[in-house]
Amino acid sequence: MSGAGRALENGVMDGIKAFASNSAFFWTERTSKPFKGFQRGRAWNYTNTDIEYIRQNVSDVEYLSPRLFGPETQGGDNTIRGKETGAFNIYGDYPDFYKIDPWTPIKGRLLNEIDILHNRKVCVIGERVEETMFDKNEDPIGEYLKISGVYFQVVGVVHAETRVNIGSGRKKETIMIPFTTMQKTFNYGDVVHFFSVTSDPGVPVSHLEEKLKNLLKNRHKIAPDDVQAIGSFNIEVEWVKYMGLFNGIQILTWIVGIGTLFAGIIGVSNIMLVIIKERTQEIGIQRAIGATPSKVIMHIVAESVFLTVMAGYIGLALGVGILELLNMALESGGDEIFFRRPEISFKMAVAAIMILVVSGIFAGLIPARRAVRIKPIDAIRDE
Repeated sequence: MSGAGRALENGVMDGIKAFASNSAFFWTERTSKPFKGFQRGRAWNYTNTDIEYIRQNVSDVEYLSPRLFGPETQGGDNTIRGKETGAFNIYGDYPDFYKIDPWTPIKGRLLNEIDILHNRKVCVIGERVEETMFDKNEDPIGEYLKISGVYFQVVGVVHAETRVNIGSGRKKETIMIPFTTMQKTFNYGDVVHFFSVTSDPGVPVSHLEEKLKNLLKNRHKIAPDDVQAIGSFNIEVEWVKYMGLFNGIQILTWIVGIGTLFAGIIGVSNIMLVIIKERTQEIGIQRAIGATPSKVIMHIVAESVFLTVMAGYIGLALGVGILELLNMALESGGDEIFFRRPEISFKMAVAAIMILVVSGIFAGLIPARRAVRIKPIDAIRDE
């Protein structure tokens, strides 16, 4: 149980740990309250001027990166190369996005500021895009993809360091093009669909998140108490939530485990009672020839500890073996799963053995005390 809880923790944390821990993400929703002549339910978007205003006037911002989502394709393929076609996630990004949600180049490079400045028709692609659109031994760098009717040159193949996609779909199926190029090529005007931001070191990102919400509401004439109009989340808060969840899982695991051990103590104690019943004469003889009550108790407790520790050690070995087999099966399943590396720590294994020793002592004490209460003469006569 502990290993399974750890696997869930590893899977989730692997998905978000590479994100900048001081990052927050913003998108727009329909307004839920009327304000300054606007009706509730109004759709709205961020704009380029919002991004520039934040960059110039909000001092707590370290990195800021707007994002555009590619044109709608009504569920059809949006990328063509020769006879190959595919439906992928298309995003318009700034280079600063890689400082918030890290990507690593496998081939070629990432988007850069020159791409943004000159509106270059270039793109970087995920691993699955390369597998789909190019032959196995073909180098995609310098080749062209037709994306929503426009040709873009591939300048990099990239691997995502996180698995949570700020958008939709799998990260391996992502194509990123320069933000400015997407705005002009696909006639987005000055619309910004989404933006991510990090706070300066030492500044809580929750503080920055609230400040930006208030600023954007004021700029777009949204009611100050409209909690629905701006969607957001920040990694700092999510991290705390996840840590609380996993701590709860570990506590629950220990509660269930201790309950199971308690049931085992009762089982071992009952076994020892039966053993003592069958060896009553033997105990009587030992007492008659001079064995003290403390020696009888120590002998019975030692047997109890041996049974408990041996059974526990075998169970521990089997549990670790099952976790290792499960880990091998999960590793063959790819990188997208949120259940990874089921394991227990060495400290936990040692703690489990120590608990078993203590449990064995308690399991043997009751039968041992009962054994020494039997008078030697009565024990010898027992049949």
